Amino acid sequence: MFMLRNGKQRVVCPAKPLHTNGYISPSSYTDKLTFLIFVLSTVSKFLFGDTSKESIIEIPQGQLYLVRPLSPKGYSELIFKDAAATIRRTGQEFQYQLVIQRAYEEGEEELADDEDEEGAADGLVDKDEKVFLLDQTLHFRSEVRDGGSKILAWDDLSGDAGDLFEFICDPSVPSDKVATFELAALQCQYERKFRRSAQKATEEELQGFSFREEKPIPSASPVSSPTTKSRAHSLTSGDSAAAMARDVKYAQSKGQLKSAAADEEPTTAPASAAQPEAKEVLSKEKAELHLFDFSTGSFVLQDSDVLATVTEIGNWQYWLQISGKDKDWLGQAVVGDINPVFNFEYLSFIFNHYSEDGAAYSWLLRFKDQASEERFQEGLMQALWEQLNEMKWTKVKENDREYVLDAFQDLTMEDADDRPEEEAEEEEQEEETDQDDGQRSEHYDSDEEEEDVVTRDEDGNVNSQLAVGYKHDRSFVVRGSKIGVFKHTPNNNLEFSTNISKVETPNGKLFSPKKVMLHAEDRNMVLQNADDPNSLYRMDLEYGKIVDEWKVHDDIPVDTFAPENKFAQLTSAQPFVGASKNALYRIDPRVSGNKLVDSDLKQYASKNDFSALATTEKGYLAVASNKGDIRMFDRLGINAKTHIPALGEPIIGLDVSADGRWVLATCRTYLLLIDSMQKDGKNEGKLGFERSFAKDSKPQPRRLGLQPAHVAQFQHETKQPLAFTPARFNTGVDSEETSIITATGPFIITWGLKKIIAGRKDPYTIKRYGENVMADNFRFGSDKNVIVALPNEVNMVAKRSFQKPTRESIAGPVTPSRARSGRWGSHLGKNDIVNSPY
Repeated sequence: MFMLRNGKQRVVCPAKPLHTNGYISPSSYTDKLTFLIFVLSTVSKFLFGDTSKESIIEIPQGQLYLVRPLSPKGYSELIFKDAAATIRRTGQEFQYQLVIQRAYEEGEEELADDEDEEGAADGLVDKDEKVFLLDQTLHFRSEVRDGGSKILAWDDLSGDAGDLFEFICDPSVPSDKVATFELAALQCQYERKFRRSAQKATEEELQGFSFREEKPIPSASPVSSPTTKSRAHSLTSGDSAAAMARDVKYAQSKGQLKSAAADEEPTTAPASAAQPEAKEVLSKEKAELHLFDFSTGSFVLQDSDVLATVTEIGNWQYWLQISGKDKDWLGQAVVGDINPVFNFEYLSFIFNHYSEDGAAYSWLLRFKDQASEERFQEGLMQALWEQLNEMKWTKVKENDREYVLDAFQDLTMEDADDRPEEEAEEEEQEEETDQDDGQRSEHYDSDEEEEDVVTRDEDGNVNSQLAVGYKHDRSFVVRGSKIGVFKHTPNNNLEFSTNISKVETPNGKLFSPKKVMLHAEDRNMVLQNADDPNSLYRMDLEYGKIVDEWKVHDDIPVDTFAPENKFAQLTSAQPFVGASKNALYRIDPRVSGNKLVDSDLKQYASKNDFSALATTEKGYLAVASNKGDIRMFDRLGINAKTHIPALGEPIIGLDVSADGRWVLATCRTYLLLIDSMQKDGKNEGKLGFERSFAKDSKPQPRRLGLQPAHVAQFQHETKQPLAFTPARFNTGVDSEETSIITATGPFIITWGLKKIIAGRKDPYTIKRYGENVMADNFRFGSDKNVIVALPNEVNMVAKRSFQKPTRESIAGPVTPSRARSGRWGSHLGKNDIVNSPY
């Protein structure tokens, strides 16, 4: 007995015993097909006669793979790990579809909501469904394997030669149902071709759609291929360093190393720089050398036998030299800009190389074994760390050395969040106004009668800082000694409100703020004057004037400051926290005289060189330094509960999730995401702000860097070095952080936090502009919209407009800069000063 489902109706048909494995073998195919034709003819009214029933037949459980047996892009990809296969009718007579629908496990759907839709080129209707027209060009076929695995397969018509989709049926699916599903597919193809019912089709006619003469269906997970799933594995897919390394490994095993197309000029590296005299050799290992080719978006083998050497050349300077038997391939100083990424699964090291003219290249070294790569990594990281810190690697504690080495590996982060995820917030409905409507110079002065095309100040000032309001939907943009005020509209646009034309001290001295912070329900703004490091100024935003000068301390300057807690600016609270290079303290504008609170002062004898502060909702404090280390406090005036070692680069920005779980640090060429939750020991479940980590269990950072090939492509297009703006989480009261935003040059980059935690290899997306991004942040309360300050414009853009980093999205076209934006420059309107409350 077996059952066919037709909507809610089930039909039970008598059946003689089937083949021992339940599948049609070549020898028994004719008898089996004859029987199934009889069965389907008997129940044809259920399969094809009732047009009100969309679904014809379904296999309720299985896995969908995309298999590329001939491609160096990577052998196979698991598309849906739990899915159902359905044949359904369309609105057109004699047209049927093969539909594969994803089924989610608990918690997966929210994570998948962050993924971009990828179009319908290969039959994809949306991210949860693949749809294929049942046509004989699919070469739909089936196979049973040793062990009883039942496979349905069909060609990927949009892929390369040999690419195919495989649906691996769950063992619980009866063989009868699989066989009947295949026969239903044959009949659907017959009807599409001959435009008539298949009820009277002969056995010979149906056999014309069986494609039994095809080669055996390749396994979706061959022994020779890596088990890690991934999608396209060149730059065109925006995938990871691991994927690129895997491409090289797989291509080598198949003898399919990729070269540039005949009609494209391949990337060639410049001549190697002369190697300085070596004082000491830190590592010397043999490897294969591959160069990233911009024309093909893949790594191309240059030399199968090179010697990679790291040496000390004196005065805290180090050198990487790669030489073959016949030539020196490259030589360069070991500096942070090489953007090193190690992947031990594929025995690879990917890094950037810069020629004397500033051109960037991406190289890959593949080692013969793990021991070779470990020795090379030890030498390179020693050189990089000593160059950045000017301290001998041997003086670093062993645990701290392991911390540094691990941070530069291309690792999958453990899932550190066991809490159930909330349902994904629905996409906000946004009016699409991104079309380019021609040159516009709108200074947002409602009283100005004439338009003009001046978009730059005569004094050369450009937008430099951005402060996003929490209490009121406003953003404030600093431009020299002026501040522009922009209103956030309900339909996610920016509307110019007014311009504060003169930022000047109470004594009338004009200055350009070095740093600004909204304060006291967004009614005040705290400003810093670079020429007066011991004082801060309070601007009353209702009047657009500085009304107070706060002298902090006679001897202790203010290098940076932050709110007393994450959402302090939503309240009327007055105190906030500040730091000098070697002191942390509280500033309270209500006290008489100097505003530094002595009881909350913590000074260090050594110069810690503090550079950034951030606070949690409870007021826990994270402090970073130009040395690259991070300290965590539960309150001011005491020693840090946790000290995170430095990787080397100065930290230029710091943010913390509201609950204190995640710490986000910005260095010039990468970000650091640190989980402060303790996983074991006596303090299990406590944050690093509350209790100290054990000596041997410091939190392992997740290093968020752009893939080296993307960095090379960025710099190839823009001729600018990598330099991130301070990264931030999205934030809002009673909402969890889900995204990270930063920028470099003309590119905005956003990371999905859940993708990072889940170990996704493509966790970031980008958006390119025609000018450099000066400052950026999320709109308060959501991660759906990003506010961007360009040199002469301010934009609000939808996060969903960001794209995966590909050659095309990196190279352009650039994003039109007038969408949802405003220019404000040298010609000011009549209302230069805000003169009304919010």
